[in-house]
Amino acid sequence: MNPRVRLSIRLLPLTLAIWTALPAHAEDKMPISWKRCPIVDPVPAFTDTQPTGDDTKVKRNTLPTTVEGDEQTGTIDIPVFSGAVNLNRGNQFLGTDKLTFNKNDNTYVAEGHVRYQDGNMRVVAEKAHGNQDTDEHTIEDMRYQLVSRRGNGTADTINIKDDLGQMYGATYSTCPPEARHWQLEAREIDINNEEGMGIARGAKLRIGRIPVLYMPLFVFPVDGRRRTGLLYPSISTTGRNGLDYKQPIYLNLAPNYDMTLYPRIMSKRGASLGTEFRYLNATGEGTIAGTYMPNDKLRDMSRGSFVFNGYQNLSQHWQARAGLVWLSDTRYLEDFNNSSAGIANYNVLSSVGIYGNGRYWNAGIMADRYQLADYTLTNASLPYDRLPRLYLNWDQPVGSLFRAGIEAEAVRFSHQSYRPILAGGALGASTDIPGGSRLDLKPFVSMEIERDAWYLRPTVAWRYTAYQLDGQLADRIALDNANAYAATTGTAVTPALVAQYRQANPTRTTPIFSVDTGLYFDRAFKFRDTEYTQTLEPRLFYLRVPYKDQNALPIFDTNALSFSWGQLFRDNRYSSADRQADANQLTAAISSRVLRQSDGHEVLNVSFGQIHYLSDARVHLPWEKTIEKGSSAYVADANWSPNDKWQFGASMQWDPKIKRRDLASVRGRYLFGDGGIVNLAYRYRRDLLEQADFSFVYPINDAWSLVGRHYYSLKDNKPIETLGGVQFDSCCIAIRVVARRYIATREGDLKNGIMLEFELKGLGSAGQDTKRTLRRAILGYHRDDLYLIPPETATGQTVSDPDPTTLP
Repeated sequence: MNPRVRLSIRLLPLTLAIWTALPAHAEDKMPISWKRCPIVDPVPAFTDTQPTGDDTKVKRNTLPTTVEGDEQTGTIDIPVFSGAVNLNRGNQFLGTDKLTFNKNDNTYVAEGHVRYQDGNMRVVAEKAHGNQDTDEHTIEDMRYQLVSRRGNGTADTINIKDDLGQMYGATYSTCPPEARHWQLEAREIDINNEEGMGIARGAKLRIGRIPVLYMPLFVFPVDGRRRTGLLYPSISTTGRNGLDYKQPIYLNLAPNYDMTLYPRIMSKRGASLGTEFRYLNATGEGTIAGTYMPNDKLRDMSRGSFVFNGYQNLSQHWQARAGLVWLSDTRYLEDFNNSSAGIANYNVLSSVGIYGNGRYWNAGIMADRYQLADYTLTNASLPYDRLPRLYLNWDQPVGSLFRAGIEAEAVRFSHQSYRPILAGGALGASTDIPGGSRLDLKPFVSMEIERDAWYLRPTVAWRYTAYQLDGQLADRIALDNANAYAATTGTAVTPALVAQYRQANPTRTTPIFSVDTGLYFDRAFKFRDTEYTQTLEPRLFYLRVPYKDQNALPIFDTNALSFSWGQLFRDNRYSSADRQADANQLTAAISSRVLRQSDGHEVLNVSFGQIHYLSDARVHLPWEKTIEKGSSAYVADANWSPNDKWQFGASMQWDPKIKRRDLASVRGRYLFGDGGIVNLAYRYRRDLLEQADFSFVYPINDAWSLVGRHYYSLKDNKPIETLGGVQFDSCCIAIRVVARRYIATREGDLKNGIMLEFELKGLGSAGQDTKRTLRRAILGYHRDDLYLIPPETATGQTVSDPDPTTLP
């Protein structure tokens, strides 16, 4: 017998009630790893579920309820279904051995092997009963599992009435039942689904069998709506800060904006208050953050910071963006960073602008300003501020063979005044640095001829640059040029000679011609039963730019680019428009790759090239030397990846004139086991640095692993950062202890620290953010980082690796 009876049993509140065991937790920057969790579910999937409709509450209320059973007894008013009884509505399923329904008062009783499932959870229980008229339901002695996220637990009883619910003797954990590393328990939980709030009474957190936290009354959200309340605190201790306690407080101010306060107490330094305000609207979003410390005992002064990052879409093609940073003093980054990155930047950049992008163009109007972040320097070392800068880049095909475009820029450069450091450390009088304006236009036309085995790309460009200089800057450039002429000729420097060199509005016009051509060869071969494809790609690049005397031009934002593989094929070795290098040179280069045919894996790539200067390159910056006729350094790069575990790479620049290396880099990586990695690197740049870097993650077994890094400066004969620790990572809990020693001051002083973090997966973490530190220090600590390309910064430089408390 298989009758169908239409009923209207409402079990919807049960789903939301289960979520009362979940407190709010912050989103992890690094995804939670569940790979060590068992595949078997605590509540196995039901084999007799029969979803019949949508799973949303609004639609499900309008759907009919059907009941099926192997046998029906009882009366017309009180039918009794037995056997394999299934109750279905929408995606809800209730299975039981026996279901009694009283039509007189619309009550029901489900007994024996009660099973419930919807889109969010599965439940097994001994008994369930309810009243349809009053919408009251009770489920007893239940076990549950969430299906949309990790989580399972038990409850003695749950009472549901409309959008209100009460759960008694409830537990929750992301651990499997047979390995309960942590568990949240509560004597009673009251739920209001309409308000999205819950109150836990007698809440207790156990680590293993040990209770570690007791909360007599705990208010928390039961859905995705944000709620005002306390977030997880952070406690640490360091030699500089002493005992360091931070207690975030979250304020839900409106659906589209919120704020988090970060009160913090450092026993050796004092108290501070940080804040982060976030907003979101239909066309943009932003974050405003700041910190204020009224009296930092470390420096005996008040300190603070301000950071704003945001964007606003103005139309389909235009967007306003801003990235603003302000620091109270020049030692702020050094004192509030938690790594050597705090001393890496000597300035911070604020930028604001309106930017546009189209299919063949991009443009913008923006302004930026630098702030000094190194107490050993003065504002004289800062770059020029650009107040404002306008730019336009257009590049579009013309017909089937040509491309045409223009690079245009107009900038007003200004510089902050400075006070020179005198003998004894005193500061001198304020000194102004004059600026000026620059217009740079570079139209070009390129022909692109490409075939399967070769290509030819000649390009003709014309560069026009014009200046309007402040009077003092024009005078200074004229005096420098007069002195240089006098030193060369042995004549005296006179006012007439200086006036001869003075140009308030200097200009430069330069044609640029280049030809880029190359060939493609490939062959197939087999090695040890594996088929490969090898390519051979010779390339020639000729560049011709006539010499123009540019000594009358200022140097606002131009520097020589580092010599590299990409530099072999550029039309200017300088970063901006203040200098356009003259050139009569030919680059000869060759590359070869070996690809595995089965999956396209690049086993080997080798590149080698050199510039041949056919005449002297006379344009240079004041601190540079003329590039004489001859050959540049050899540039070589090679990468070998014999399989998915091993990867080796090397780069080299060798100058044949002086028979020594300018740059060398050797790197190796080995992946092994479950998350194991070893990185080894050596870096050398002549007269600048020589460093060795060794880092690893070594799994001892499925749960325990060792981590470490030794980053050493061979040039200075001292460590940059040394790190070592141990971590336990199980299915649902992780513990990390890391000891660090790193350069923390510009004088090279080393700082010691111990970091400790407890992570209850699916609940949150307490202690310092060790994952963030390890992810920065050990390439591949998070495996996905090995395959990501960092995005370019949209609005300029920001504070590097700051303490989230001080610069969120």
